[in-house]
Amino acid sequence: MTYHITENFNEQERIEIDLPASKSLSNRALILKALCDEDCQLSHLSDCDDTRVMLRAFEGENTANDGTPRTVDIGAAGTSMRFLTAYYAAKEGAEVIMTGSERMKERPIGILVDALRELGAQIDYVEKEGFPPLRISGKKLKGGSLSIDGSTSSQYISAILMIAPCLAEGLQLTLTGEVTSKPYIEMTRQMMHEFGVETEWTSDNCIQIAPQKYKAKSYAVESDWSAASYWYEIATIWAESGCECQYLLKGLKQKSLQGDSHVADFFAELGIKTSFCPEGAVIDAQQLADESDDDSTFSLPEKVEWNLANQPDLAQTLIATCCAINVRFDMTGLHTLRIKETDRIAAMQTELRKFGYIVNVISDDRMTYEGEQTDGDFMPMIATYHDHRMAMAIAPMAPEVGDFFICDPEVVSKSYPTYWNDIQTAGYILTEHTESAEEIRKRIQEDEKRHQRIHTHAKWVLNTILVIIGALLLLWIVKCGIL
Repeated sequence: MTYHITENFNEQERIEIDLPASKSLSNRALILKALCDEDCQLSHLSDCDDTRVMLRAFEGENTANDGTPRTVDIGAAGTSMRFLTAYYAAKEGAEVIMTGSERMKERPIGILVDALRELGAQIDYVEKEGFPPLRISGKKLKGGSLSIDGSTSSQYISAILMIAPCLAEGLQLTLTGEVTSKPYIEMTRQMMHEFGVETEWTSDNCIQIAPQKYKAKSYAVESDWSAASYWYEIATIWAESGCECQYLLKGLKQKSLQGDSHVADFFAELGIKTSFCPEGAVIDAQQLADESDDDSTFSLPEKVEWNLANQPDLAQTLIATCCAINVRFDMTGLHTLRIKETDRIAAMQTELRKFGYIVNVISDDRMTYEGEQTDGDFMPMIATYHDHRMAMAIAPMAPEVGDFFICDPEVVSKSYPTYWNDIQTAGYILTEHTESAEEIRKRIQEDEKRHQRIHTHAKWVLNTILVIIGALLLLWIVKCGIL
């Protein structure tokens, strides 16, 4: 399936959006619930693909009916792969094979497996060394001391932290190197605290967790700040196009466990104000300054410099926004983007080039945009690479780049299933096509050629008529003796 995206903003004072629940909080809550001895009541769980596959995993037995390992297919859900790998490794009697999509089989997991093996886990690679699928034989793990590279995915660290209280000797976890996405580690620690487990930073890079039991509780999941980022983008781009509106993003908290809540700080530099009410967050754009305006109005910055090491999931949103409103940027802290659902660094550079934006990849950690542009594609066909954030970050650009096509739009179900319905309330018009991207491109090219032939023929006919009219006029002049 492919969507043709156009825009037609209808003046409205306020748009209210029911954001999806945070999948980061939902997936952690499900693991913590499974580690409790008593049942927990979880509410407002995410309805996205990542959470659904984890729910299905917990609905099944830990082994197949015939005693052979049970296969747990998590599709493209990277968080579920990492969290469940640690969970099953520490689950006595579990016999499972963890597998996923073809892309999942290309995403490295060796760092987590090596760490769990150091704690006594029995995990074998079914196919390629260092990558899923995995065969896991769960048992009581000893624990003790463990070192892991802090610059790797924070999900590895969170996966180990959540099982740490269940280890016989607890865990002293040392993070080496520069710690990436630390807000996600703090999110995990805070949720463990809410479920009755205490953790302690004994130094800048060492966390101590004693053997403890989780305590069952009722837990309501907050709405997703990562999903909110696309509404900050929409507000910014529409404001730059001269269409201002206020947006109520329901279910967000001012004091949030989610690191991506800092999206409000990033977009404040682009003129978006955030306030809070009992229903959630209210965002609106400050009036952009004209040359004649006084100092009280807001002017977009010429350039922003941001380190996204703690908020890597905001990178695509911020990159797309800055290009659309022509704000130069220098973004660092991007080193984890290469191993996400796709190589997000290469994907963003490739797809934005289709609109004519020249984004520079300086290193695996850094991207820049200096305002350089070239000719874009005719009716760009945007690929999503099986990556939900590619689709959701690029779609809001329509008011600035014109209409375009976006392929495989259903990928948004991974984290924000109602995304396409929601953005239609904000002036985006979607036309569904069942043809493949290649078929659409071929049809557009054929239509363009046909229109060119029609134009050429019409021009010939018009010129012929003008020649005939000229000849008749000359004959009439001669006949009348005017010349």
